[in-house]
Amino acid sequence: MSDTPAPDLKPSFRSDVTVELVKHSASDTDVLWAARVSTAGEQSLDELSKDPERSRGLINYLMRDRHGSPFEHNSMTFFISAPIFVFREFMRHRVGWSYNEESGRYRELQPVFYVPDADRKLVQQGRPGKYEFVDGTEEQRELTGRAMESSYVQAYEAYQEMLAGGVAREVARAVLPVGLYSSMYATCNARSLMHFLGLRTQHELATVPSFPQREIEMVGQQMEAHWAELMPLTYTAFNKNGRVAP
Repeated sequence: MSDTPAPDLKPSFRSDVTVELVKHSASDTDVLWAARVSTAGEQSLDELSKDPERSRGLINYLMRDRHGSPFEHNSMTFFISAPIFVFREFMRHRVGWSYNEESGRYRELQPVFYVPDADRKLVQQGRPGKYEFVDGTEEQRELTGRAMESSYVQAYEAYQEMLAGGVAREVARAVLPVGLYSSMYATCNARSLMHFLGLRTQHELATVPSFPQREIEMVGQQMEAHWAELMPLTYTAFNKNGRVAP
């Protein structure tokens, strides 16, 4: 089955990412009843009716000594909009994650593309493993925006031409670049999210340095903000113990 392309679709350009917490079953209490079953058995369910603040020390102990499984008994589902290249990097995280992404086989992809804003550092200096990014010149910034936008417009015109000519969506999508925005649901637990944040964000409290690409770090920072509100004691312990997943 082929597509008739939607009329008058014109490319638009963004520099942001969006992360929405669409549902969750996640609280500090989830860590406590999961941990206390080892010594209290079915009585650990009593934790459901207690204030988790009374067990702040237990959560910190579990994090510090890397008793990780109690942090898995919760769930968070995020709806994320970001460039395709972010998702390809994101999906390197497999343990404790589930993904469903919009499909170019089943719908016509919308012409929304990524162009870095003025805060995005453009130039890499140094050798792999020991490099840094710097701002770049105004000429480099102008070149980046102009080259990206021109390439995106040309690619999307080719995509629409193929759809109009009766070419299947799953074939026509091959001309589109990884700067195209996509959307997905991503579901994780606190332990898998902590591992993600330890690798995909830079933070002054991290004991293990990380060097994430800026665009996936933007996603991570928004996910982290949602999680911090849901599980504040766990989040505090994560930061206190060097932002290393237990």
